[in-house]
Amino acid sequence: MGFFDKLKNIVKKKEQKETDKQEIKKYDKGLEKTRDEFVSKLNVLGIKYTKVNEEYFEELENLLIMADIGVKTVMDFMDRLRKRVKSENISDTEYLKEVIVDELFIIYVNNESITSKINMADTKPTVILVVGVNGVGKTTSIAKLAYKYQREGKKVMLIAGDTFRAGAVEQLKIWADRTNSLFYGKENIDPAGVIYDGLVEAKKNAVDIVLIDTAGRLHNKVNLMKELEKINKVIGTHIPGAPHETLLVIDATTGQNGIMQAQAFKEITNITGIVLTKLDGTAKGGIVLAIKEAVNIPVKFVGLGEKMTDLTTFDIENYIYGLFKDMI
Repeated sequence: MGFFDKLKNIVKKKEQKETDKQEIKKYDKGLEKTRDEFVSKLNVLGIKYTKVNEEYFEELENLLIMADIGVKTVMDFMDRLRKRVKSENISDTEYLKEVIVDELFIIYVNNESITSKINMADTKPTVILVVGVNGVGKTTSIAKLAYKYQREGKKVMLIAGDTFRAGAVEQLKIWADRTNSLFYGKENIDPAGVIYDGLVEAKKNAVDIVLIDTAGRLHNKVNLMKELEKINKVIGTHIPGAPHETLLVIDATTGQNGIMQAQAFKEITNITGIVLTKLDGTAKGGIVLAIKEAVNIPVKFVGLGEKMTDLTTFDIENYIYGLFKDMI
C-alpha cells in the first residue's frame, strides 16, 4: 500500500477524534489557495494527457516549480518520478497522480525520523530562542506560541532580546500582557545581558517555557552571528543544554526569498526548526517541501490563519491531505 492509500485511512481515523478533526479543517482551509492553484491544474493536466509522455512531464515540472517547491527539489522529484514510471510501467495519468502524492511525501520524509515536537527540557525552564528577519511575523508567532503553551497549563515568560529596534520591547510587552505571560525586557542595552537577567527571573518564578525574541538584522551577517553566538553562550552558561530549540520564522508568502533566509540563518546559528507563517495567504504552499529539501530543517509550526489558535504544530499527513483532498 502506497502513502496515498494510507493517507485515506489515516484521515478517516483522525476525523473520528474531535481535536484531530479541527486540525484537519485548519489545513483544509489554510491550504485552499495552493490547492485551488496546484491541484486544479494537475487535474487539467490529467484530462489533457490520458497517457504519460514527455510533454506531460514537462508541464508537470513547470506546475511544481510554480507551486514554489523549488527548482532543485523539482528536478530531483522528476528524476525519481521518471524512474518509478519506467520501473512500474505506469502509463495512466490518473493513477500517476497517486504516485505524485506518494513521492512528494517521500521527499519531505526522506527515510528520516522527522518530528515536529518541541524538545522540552527535563528540568525547568525550556528555553526557545526565536530568530528571523523583521517583518516575517516573528513577534506575533512568539505571542501565538505563548498562547498555545498557556492553554496547555504552562507558565510562560517572554524575553525581549530585540533591544535596539524602536518599539520592539514595548510590542512584546503588550503581547505578554495579552497572553498572561511574564515579561522581561529593557531598551537600548546589550541583548545578551537582558536575556541573562530575564533567565534569572524565569528561574525565580519557576517558569516552564521561556520564549526569547531576537533582532532580525540579516543584512550584516557577521554582526548578527556574533550577537547570536554571545546570546547562545550566555543562555548555555546559565541553563546548561539551553537553548533547547532555536526556531526560525519565515513568511511563506515570500517564497524563494524565505528559503534564502533559511540558508543564511543556518550558516550563522544552529536552527532546530522552522515556523512558517502566512501559509494560508499564498498559493505557493509547496514552500514547505522546498525548505526541507534546501536546508534539511523540519517545519515545526505553520500559520494557517490570523487567530491566536491558527499557529499549529506541523503535521506532514495533514499537510499532504490539505493539498490533495480533492483527489482523495
